[in-house]
Amino acid sequence: MADRRQVLRLGALAAGAPAVLTAAGAPAAAAPPRPPRRPALVIGHRGASGYRPEHTLASYELAARMGADFIEPDLVATKDHVLVARHEPEIGGTTDVASRPEFASRRRTVEIDGVPVTGWFTHDFTLAELKTLRATERIPAVRQHNTLYDGLFPVPTFQEVLRLRERLCRELGREIGVYPETKHPTYFRRLGLDLETPLVQALRRRGLNRRDAPVLVQSFEAANLRSLHDDFRLRVPLIFLTSATGGPYGDPQSYAEYLTPAGLRELARYTDGIGPEKGQVIPRKADGTLGTPTGLVADAHAAGLRVMPYTFRAENQFLPAELRSGTDPAAYGRALDEQVTFLRTGIDGFFTDQPDIGVLARDLALAPA
Repeated sequence: MADRRQVLRLGALAAGAPAVLTAAGAPAAAAPPRPPRRPALVIGHRGASGYRPEHTLASYELAARMGADFIEPDLVATKDHVLVARHEPEIGGTTDVASRPEFASRRRTVEIDGVPVTGWFTHDFTLAELKTLRATERIPAVRQHNTLYDGLFPVPTFQEVLRLRERLCRELGREIGVYPETKHPTYFRRLGLDLETPLVQALRRRGLNRRDAPVLVQSFEAANLRSLHDDFRLRVPLIFLTSATGGPYGDPQSYAEYLTPAGLRELARYTDGIGPEKGQVIPRKADGTLGTPTGLVADAHAAGLRVMPYTFRAENQFLPAELRSGTDPAAYGRALDEQVTFLRTGIDGFFTDQPDIGVLARDLALAPA
């Protein structure tokens, strides 16, 4: 491995021009090396959610300043059909709504994709009402530092995220992309609050509905992506998210079936890549350690699809057993080692809660041996 001091220096400079990719590393038993590819994208998962409450402008801005290539807002709808950035329509765990007596009566149970969920929901609030709430840390036991920022940041609209992207591009002197996810699109469509229409309108309004725009749109529902491609004529690249189990809501085809060679070829008709759960790229053994890489990256590349797995986090409780440091689940483990291992499978990007660690991991993976 390259001298570690040199790699650390590269990591400190990563917010500038990205390193140049030579060739994707691969295990000895892998297929012949592919031609040189672009450097893997570092995607700020919900912003820099390892350091700020997720889906806030502060989190997105920090991700960009740490060197992330893309920032990722999850999109849900308000009662008056405005797209806002929240991980789920239920906001009891990510805002201070539970402490607001004026909204106590809005707590209820709804069924989202066949699962009963109790709490407060964005579609029961107008944007003006939602803007009176403030974001809170979703996992305070793991990220106690983030609780310092509880109550400081409002819930951003998608338009505000796009404006932030434009400002940061000017200030940092580089292109920063946005990677929105449509959350539960079937659920919102049944409420009369489809996510597709305002998403496409927002991108068109800012001149981003073009093939070379710094935008990737993702969804766990293949039907949602087909509609965006065929019906809404969305021109930006589309990414199909997958899970290790189950399948898209209301879809007779499982995620596993979509990821067969034949399924991947079919996906390539209307998508440009896949976003698998990282265990679908390198599964874990029964003892929690990393196993042997699957053939998914090679199969997807053979179908012409990019591969960008989720989610890489630095805390012990999220890491493979052999890469944990000590017994504190909230302490940082050997996250760099995990990410470098995945980068050497030839993935095209990855979602991380700590973008600065992701940038450094990419530098390590690209550095000469």
